[in-house]
Amino acid sequence: MRHEGRKPDMNVTPLVDVVLVLLIIFMVVIPQLEAGASVTPPPAENIDAKSDVEYEPLTVSITGQGDIYYDRKQLSRDELLAELSRAHAAAPQRRLQIKGDREVDYAVVRDVFRDCQKLGFPGVGLAVGEKKKD
Repeated sequence: MRHEGRKPDMNVTPLVDVVLVLLIIFMVVIPQLEAGASVTPPPAENIDAKSDVEYEPLTVSITGQGDIYYDRKQLSRDELLAELSRAHAAAPQRRLQIKGDREVDYAVVRDVFRDCQKLGFPGVGLAVGEKKKD
């Protein structure tokens, strides 16, 4: 006589729960991996090719409302200059990249750019987006 036990019943609910949690984590984390605040730089033609540099440039982001971010941290202009001064003293060969949103007044970007040049960075660049082809 053969003993028939219960047939296994596969429960996929825990699997679905884990997959949904991972999906939510990735949806939150991936946008945060971008350096600085989320900005949409103005489009430009004839963009310089990215060069291989030994050091990743420091990134300063200026949002459409004029908020200034350095390393994903919102700072006032004076705090930014103090942080950049420390960073430049630690690694004088590092370059600086400024990402200004297309909605921000250019005078704000220009003033931050001028202040960063005065700190003595070997290169201060402006990040731009590619112009869409018609």
